[in-house]
Amino acid sequence: MAPGNDTQISEFILLGLSQALELQPLIFGVFLSMYLITVLGNLLIILAISSDSHLHTPMYFFLSNLSLVDICFTSTTIPKMLWNIQTQSKAITYEGCITQMYFYILFAVLDSFILTVMAYDRFVAICHPLHYMVIMNPQFCGLLAMVSWIMSVLNSLLESLMVLGLRFCSGLEIPHFFCELNQVLQLACSDTFPNNITMYFSAGLLGGGPLAGILYSYSRIVSCICGISSAQGKYKAFSTCTSHLSVVSLFYGTSLGVYLSSAATHNAHSSATTSVMYTVVTPMLNPFIYSLRNKDIKRALQRFLGR
Repeated sequence: MAPGNDTQISEFILLGLSQALELQPLIFGVFLSMYLITVLGNLLIILAISSDSHLHTPMYFFLSNLSLVDICFTSTTIPKMLWNIQTQSKAITYEGCITQMYFYILFAVLDSFILTVMAYDRFVAICHPLHYMVIMNPQFCGLLAMVSWIMSVLNSLLESLMVLGLRFCSGLEIPHFFCELNQVLQLACSDTFPNNITMYFSAGLLGGGPLAGILYSYSRIVSCICGISSAQGKYKAFSTCTSHLSVVSLFYGTSLGVYLSSAATHNAHSSATTSVMYTVVTPMLNPFIYSLRNKDIKRALQRFLGR
């Protein structure tokens, strides 16, 4: 944990999205607005679902979990960024950086797991409608959520503990607005090969695995929908998946786009800018996608806000 001169690390420097002083008020205003919209929008989804007994179903149980995770995911990075801009400081303590990294990894992986569980829920609802409530019983739904949390916590704990074992050199500047694991590893003086292996293995297993599960679920869903004889039946079945498909496309499309573009350009500042899409924009848009495309959520929100 100590740098090459055997002094204890006290802090890292977050360079942020831009070092231009004239842009800081604009960045602060835009990100504060996006953060408030994200928290308020997802909180309304949670409150609407919890207050409407008609929405106490597996599908909306997982949606409320997704909204909670999105609030936490955004809250790991944006408040610290806003605080640094407001205080005109770029510093984050060593402990704060490790903590931010831990929760960022946790909620990013958990987001992926929850989206996968939601795809499985749609698969059971469309392909096995008569057994839906038997299969997706409250105990099983709770187990799926608990396993998702446990796996996310363990993975995040492993990667964060491995970073604690590294030594860091001078010039601890992170060209990002938060402590992103890959950027922190590049600042280490000691051997990061085990960390890189763990990072890429986890990304492949806990990122690619859920994506494969989602694609498999939807391949079965498409097969089942094609077997429905009436056009109205096909539309009704597919309409229950459109919101989830939109969120999955947004989450995986932006996150894959960020990592592919950063791997191609090797530009850290470009990576920091494009990562705004899946760390801020995606959690902000999720409530709008579900409230605009889902009649049940619309009605629940109207009843809740009409009180």
